[in-house]
Amino acid sequence: MRVFITGGTGLIGSAVVAELLTAGHLVTALARSDASAATAKAAGADVLRGGLADLDVLRAGAEQADGVIHLAFSNDFSSPDALARGIAEESAALAALGDTLVGTNRPLVTASGTPLVAGRASTEKDPLPLDGPVSGRSLSVNRTLALASRGVRSSAVRLPRTVHNRGQGGFAGLLTNIARGTGVAGYPGDGAQRWPAVHALDAAVLFRLALEKAPAGSAWHAVADEGDAVRDIAAVIGRRLGLPVEPVPQESFGPLGPIFAADQPASSAHTRTALGWKPTRPGLLADLENIEA
Repeated sequence: MRVFITGGTGLIGSAVVAELLTAGHLVTALARSDASAATAKAAGADVLRGGLADLDVLRAGAEQADGVIHLAFSNDFSSPDALARGIAEESAALAALGDTLVGTNRPLVTASGTPLVAGRASTEKDPLPLDGPVSGRSLSVNRTLALASRGVRSSAVRLPRTVHNRGQGGFAGLLTNIARGTGVAGYPGDGAQRWPAVHALDAAVLFRLALEKAPAGSAWHAVADEGDAVRDIAAVIGRRLGLPVEPVPQESFGPLGPIFAADQPASSAHTRTALGWKPTRPGLLADLENIEA
């Protein structure tokens, strides 16, 4: 299968590209910069130059592919306005990719987050949240899944709050970066809230499985660790960096503060059974031992 991928040189995307190539697929990666293009080529992928805002380029990539995986996002959480711009850009990009595939029955796999459900671990049947700072991403994913009625084999891989590799990535990676800058391995509230997690290499396998065989309009959970307590995550970060571990005000985490403070475990039982997905890589707390001081 010829697969067009956006975000193919990031922490998750590079793992997905390697997984696809190993499985015998051909890959064309969207690359905005010379550095990204070089990384994609070195991995064995072909390159299509452009960014998420280049809708004609996205349409061309989708037209020439047997399937599409969308992973790119601005990841600018510096302010509510910056986050909103990134969400709007992604929404337009997903619409362009989806419209191009209408009537083809080709797969379109996009990424979203696991939802929060009060009092229990969320499942694949739970709807994505339509309020909060990242609700616009949920709307984009829902519109993509609705393309199932228009001849697109669309699916969503819901990623947990931390997708990690060698101690980097996700919310835990953000906590590490904040700790380096502030001198404190901090966490909001009492730290008992739980974050789900998955190794990037395990998540990559699920993206491949969704591309190959997920039914149209389906959602899947790329969750290996159902939920690690945030204070336990901060404790490893603090120990690895030689910093004190302390609670800090939720507001100090900016627009992500409310999400950081929420208890949000997630299950992947249905995904494992239905798609045969079996995560095998190290869990988050073990992987954080790779953090360098």
